[in-house]
Amino acid sequence: MNRKKIFELIEGGENLYVEFKQRFSSYEKIAKEMMAFANTRGGYLLIGVDDDKTIYGIESEKSDLELIEKTAREFIEPPVEYSTFVVPVKNKEILAVEIKESNIKPHRLQDYQQNLDLNTALVYVRINDKSVQASKEMIKLLQTQSSGVSLKNYSLGKNEKIVFEYLDKYETITVKTLCKIANISERRASRTLIKLVRANILLIHINDRGESYFTYAG
Repeated sequence: MNRKKIFELIEGGENLYVEFKQRFSSYEKIAKEMMAFANTRGGYLLIGVDDDKTIYGIESEKSDLELIEKTAREFIEPPVEYSTFVVPVKNKEILAVEIKESNIKPHRLQDYQQNLDLNTALVYVRINDKSVQASKEMIKLLQTQSSGVSLKNYSLGKNEKIVFEYLDKYETITVKTLCKIANISERRASRTLIKLVRANILLIHINDRGESYFTYAG
């Protein structure tokens, strides 16, 4: 990581792969950003840069590096892998944290007061320039992606045909919508849509509120 790369990241602004933080705020907030990158496509967390691209720099390299290490080790389960770079910019120092996309998804916020139950754990993913809480469907897909188990010999049934008929008219569908129009449980509707995503027939999307919706792939 060099100054040219840092300038390019700052000039590009916050996006799917880049998040700015003026300073290290709290373990939970930094953990949210780090896990979101690991659960999605990887990215860079730049500490010492404000949302408007103003460069403030960090106060203590040693302290901030220790805080990042503690965040990754104690506040994210499983811990994420990362690299850190301290780069001088305009007589200040920027701390760049590079997080690779993980192959052991989903990473979730560690809470020592609760069991690590994926049904209650906080899992974040990256959507555009924000880190948002993942829906149940997205968490399930992250699990299946990490398992490496492919979906073979998936036969289309009545519920799948209902999905296709609805999408032909309205372009998007949600779990609750399928539950209602097919008169099935929410769990079965969720499972049906997840299987269609795994079969590369549908794509899953998440809005800023962490709610899933589905569209045709391609």
